[in-house]
Amino acid sequence: MTLSPERTLPTPTRDEIFAAHEGGKLSTGLSAPLRDPRDLAIAYTPGVAEVSRAIAAEPALARRYTWTDRLVAVVSDGTAVLGLGDIGPRASLPVMEGKSALFKTFGGLDSIPLVLDTTDVDEIVETLVRLRPSFGAVNLEDVSAPRCFELERRLVEALDCPVMHDDQHGTAIVLLAALEGACAATARALQSLRVVISGAGAAGVACARILLAAGASDVVVLDSRGVIDARRGGEKALLAAETNPRGITGGIAEALHGADVFVGLSSATLPEELLATMAPDPFVFALSNPDPEVHPALAARYASVVATGRSDFPNQINNVLAFPGVFRGALDVGARRITESMKLAAARAISTVAADDLAVDRIVPSAFDPRVAPEVAAAVAAAARRDPAAEIAAE
Repeated sequence: MTLSPERTLPTPTRDEIFAAHEGGKLSTGLSAPLRDPRDLAIAYTPGVAEVSRAIAAEPALARRYTWTDRLVAVVSDGTAVLGLGDIGPRASLPVMEGKSALFKTFGGLDSIPLVLDTTDVDEIVETLVRLRPSFGAVNLEDVSAPRCFELERRLVEALDCPVMHDDQHGTAIVLLAALEGACAATARALQSLRVVISGAGAAGVACARILLAAGASDVVVLDSRGVIDARRGGEKALLAAETNPRGITGGIAEALHGADVFVGLSSATLPEELLATMAPDPFVFALSNPDPEVHPALAARYASVVATGRSDFPNQINNVLAFPGVFRGALDVGARRITESMKLAAARAISTVAADDLAVDRIVPSAFDPRVAPEVAAAVAAAARRDPAAEIAAE
């Protein structure tokens, strides 16, 4: 693969960054103006009482007559923020504000950041159950593993609205779309690939599962101790039962020998000599930020397709390709759950958009491609209508 040079994007200065965040990045706005006493009488008292009475008699009307139908709660406890780790809820708030800005820009959805000063799963679940009348969906963000697995499961059970941990499933959706794009660009089949995933945290587990659901048959997952097996316990033990069909043992050297795909979701460095042991023309997805497991220019000496999580190299694996459309599609049809079929549909929609301009350095669309979110939303909505597990609310 011939790798395009790094794009010459001006590096923002520290002053520019802080100036852009001063006062926060969000504000509320009106969907209808208040110009005169008549407008006030309609929007507030006495007119608003009519709407409140109607909702009290028929609670489902809140979807139509309040903003909950278009409102996502972006929820974090600040324990796994970007590459910064456990920095706490207050320090995580600029990131959650940014996530809300992405929801509005790319999905047309309002959202409110909720950073919680607790890491107790019971307390987080109780808090969101009590707040449920105020929002229509929950985007979990930057919650550390393994608590994130339990927290998401508990919230899905407790809430009658869409819940998705984006660090898990948004990453997985875009990875699958990118891998399908790489296969299409190189005339290969996903089912034939030997895939190695380095990193068994939130993203690694979800990526492995969605690849298996899409038809991959040979997926090996590693953590810092090597190839995971049933002795690890918890989520890793469950994943070990579904992966590693050839029974590989050892570490990254053993796993990568003859592998077709490397997916990096950890901070571990991938030595060049191990790239040379992979199958001919492999795919290297070095997704750690800000420092990929291997520099893309180095990976390109061996790989037919190289992807990163960075915006200054080709093939950025960016969650913004997925989550705005996923939530938009779920809310559009009143789905109470985000199911596996909806996630697979989202990945296929991203791949479909990419197909119009496919190349080894364009295996996914640009995050700014205006087609992406609407296509993902439509595909997710259609999948929800076909899937009883989505639990579409009656009108």
